Amino acid sequence: MTTESTARRPPPNFDRLAGIYRWLEVASFGPFLWRCRTAFLPELANCHRALVLGDGDGRFTARLLNENPEIFALAVDASPAMLQALRHRTPPHAARLQTQLADIRIWQPPPDLSDLVVTNFFLDCLTTDEVQTLAVKLSHSLTPGGFWVVSEFAVPPGLFGRLIARPVVSGLYWAFGWLTGLRVRKLPNHTAALQNAGFLLCRSQTLLGGLLISELWVKAS
Repeated sequence: MTTESTARRPPPNFDRLAGIYRWLEVASFGPFLWRCRTAFLPELANCHRALVLGDGDGRFTARLLNENPEIFALAVDASPAMLQALRHRTPPHAARLQTQLADIRIWQPPPDLSDLVVTNFFLDCLTTDEVQTLAVKLSHSLTPGGFWVVSEFAVPPGLFGRLIARPVVSGLYWAFGWLTGLRVRKLPNHTAALQNAGFLLCRSQTLLGGLLISELWVKAS
């Protein structure tokens, strides 16, 4: 997908969900989305500069800054309300946090190299082509050996995937399409996109029978 055609399609508007995002999450999936987001948090203790893309109301970024006193984070989101929610969560760490309002599909990473990228339940708002474009950009912005944390929904193979996971994912796309104007309707193939951009999968975990996945990728040297 070209930048020109992407620019004509406005990003989804998550502003109205900023105040209730956490409670929607807990009501629908209990603690499991949070467990998925934080599955590899201990492995990030030695990271120093993070790009956190589409973190929603900022709970993960706040936790990352709290647990790693050496890290600086740039949080990028297309929702002013979500970025405001993040800033409200992180006043003790304001000196180590920068926020940027941007549509990730046409956003350019900063020139300073990072050693961590985080996309928690965000790549599902993009098409496979858009994830591929983003992955190529980020491959030039990460230091060799830098991490990329991905937490996402998935449709595992087998009966559970066909009868449970696929309808759940379809229902979520319908709901967020109605609430935010999200036009994407299927999960991107982020695995192929990251591999094609030179990232290697180090570790992965699944929850809820494979409906949720958490992955730790590394940029090849």
